[in-house]
Amino acid sequence: MIASHYAEPLLRHIIAAATAYSGPSSDSMVLAQVEIGDQLRMLDCSRGWAWGYLADGRVAYVRATAVRV
Repeated sequence: MIASHYAEPLLRHIIAAATAYSGPSSDSMVLAQVEIGDQLRMLDCSRGWAWGYLADGRVAYVRATAVRV
């Protein structure tokens, strides 16, 4: 188990345009569209989803394939 609220985010970049969701499912609420080059301060990457802070500070899930890890 990860204590994400204590983890230091890893700076990653978006490598493919993608949708940012409120949860780890494409059925979750859409929060934003992320573009190539956007930053993600990633806290976790598992089960096909990267989870972290978008550039505007919102916490979101993005498909892991859209993130350079």
